[in-house]
Amino acid sequence: MTFFSVPFNVRNAMIKTLFLLLLCSAGGACLQTGDPWTPAELVEPADLASMIRHPPANPPLLICVGPSGLIKGSVDAGPAHEEPNLARLRQLLGKEDRNREVIIYCGCCPFSHCPNIRPAFSVLKELHFTHPRLLDLAHNIRVDWINPGYPVQEGK
Repeated sequence: MTFFSVPFNVRNAMIKTLFLLLLCSAGGACLQTGDPWTPAELVEPADLASMIRHPPANPPLLICVGPSGLIKGSVDAGPAHEEPNLARLRQLLGKEDRNREVIIYCGCCPFSHCPNIRPAFSVLKELHFTHPRLLDLAHNIRVDWINPGYPVQEGK
């Protein structure tokens, strides 16, 4: 039996499947990134700045999981790549309603290099928070938050 002796509809399905496999492997569109968050779980800096300036009725819990709790209203848990700080984050989150929106951020470096956001976001998932979010600081805290003039803690 050769490829061409297979009925047209089966051959067509085989070609489509092969095409999708090639597309996924070449473009990476179907491959897992290894990041525990989805694009829908990212928060743009301008949106968070707006929430800080005009707080909603139920404001999110904002937690810094990096070296400096710079953003106004955030709680500093410390760099999440260090186990004592990850334990502090778990303790802090243990007191919270699992339905509360929790936004974490670091900003020490670009996402691809950050040692803090993945372990911290994974904790949010492990603890079954229904609205875990990550502040999209694609470059770093200076470029994506300070330079645009978004709200910072007093004295920082």
